[in-house]
Amino acid sequence: MVAAFMVLIMTKRMTPVLALIIVPTIFGLFAGAGLGIGDMALDAIGGLAPTAALLMFAIIYFGLMIDVGLFDPLVRLILRLVGNDPVKVVVGTALLASVISLDGDGSTTFIVVTSALLPIYLRLGLSPVVLTCVAGLANGTMNILPWGGPTARAAAALELSPSDVFTPMIPSMLAGLAVIFLFAWHLGRLERKRLGSLALPGEEGEVPDARAGSSRGGLFRRPASPRGGSSRGGRGGTATQVERISTGALQALVNPADTAMADTMLDPNRPTLRPKLFWFNLVLTVAVMVLLVADVLPLAYVFMAGSAVAILVNFPRVSQQAERIVAHAPSIVGVVSMVLAAGVLIGVLEGTGMVDAMAAWVASSIPASLGAYSAVIIGLLSIPMTFFLSNDAFYFGILPVLAESASAFGIDPVDMARASITGQVVHMQSPLVPAILLLVSLAGVNLGDHHKKVLWRAVVVALVMLAVGVGIGAIGIG
Repeated sequence: MVAAFMVLIMTKRMTPVLALIIVPTIFGLFAGAGLGIGDMALDAIGGLAPTAALLMFAIIYFGLMIDVGLFDPLVRLILRLVGNDPVKVVVGTALLASVISLDGDGSTTFIVVTSALLPIYLRLGLSPVVLTCVAGLANGTMNILPWGGPTARAAAALELSPSDVFTPMIPSMLAGLAVIFLFAWHLGRLERKRLGSLALPGEEGEVPDARAGSSRGGLFRRPASPRGGSSRGGRGGTATQVERISTGALQALVNPADTAMADTMLDPNRPTLRPKLFWFNLVLTVAVMVLLVADVLPLAYVFMAGSAVAILVNFPRVSQQAERIVAHAPSIVGVVSMVLAAGVLIGVLEGTGMVDAMAAWVASSIPASLGAYSAVIIGLLSIPMTFFLSNDAFYFGILPVLAESASAFGIDPVDMARASITGQVVHMQSPLVPAILLLVSLAGVNLGDHHKKVLWRAVVVALVMLAVGVGIGAIGIG
């Protein structure tokens, strides 16, 4: 079922929303769900409703803050730090995503990273798929923090302390981040090679790339003429960077109009700017972030209330309020529909007993001769299984079963727990994770394109983390 889903979205035969609904429905009926398949789906959708509300109003809130110019100073600061070098921009993406991921919430990380960096990517003509790839890798690696979720689940399932599970794995996490920065550096070099020397609007000698489909798309620096004059004009003049880039590469650039969150720094004179309310919006945003971290109120309600206050203060007229909400409707519909559609897949997986059957099958499939390597095996299994299943299904349904069988071979439960979290970087790319759906929706990236670029890199990072864990003794072998 999962393989069919992945093939359909990666070959672009079906949109993710339709695939999330149709594929599990067909397989669920073959699995004997019958008329009960509707209740299975609705039960799972009910559990996802708060997440859908959270993402909907988070998009509205941060989209509004972009509209009013709250993040413009941050983007200008980043621009000064990274300049117009694709390598610095992509490596900066990895750094920013890693730092923001310290809060343990993927949705917040992706909203902040996309808000700050997507306009820069679009302005320079860099591929937004690179942004989603690097941000997804960084956040997935940092997701093993004790307050991130999977480590707490593994500890709870095996009755362990989260700190006992996480602390010895810090070297593994740092090794994973090092690999991610190498990937970011390499992707940046590939983008530099694809686009050549880049220039921002206002820099001397720039050439707008009219063929990219938008006057706000990639801008390329025209090399100076050897004689000091313009290279544009005579037949014998130096070819521009635009002319050196293939038509296919230019057509691959994303039109900034394709995403609702692409206006920061692209239009410094946009009518939605509210410079006089900058400090109010900053204080409001800090208050929202503090409430999110403090976890004293439901996250969805925090964003609902924050959005209501922000819209009311920045846009007091009713017509303006409606206009701002409608302006972000494309992003809202895209991410919320995918989250709710994912409920069908989750409902069928759990309601038909597929999860329980997989747990029993995996436990019975491990030969006794490999029992001493149970921790390594659970680490390897965590890579595909946490992608196919929810964290709850894996850590509460499969991990305890395998940990019990591993104890007969002298494998400590804490070793099983540590190994089981190494696959989180792959898990975070799963269509069952609402945060990744938010990321690709905000960046205007197709989920299949994201998977093509990110999955094999995520597997490499997971294997490195597992290898380092075994090498330093954090993950024991019986």
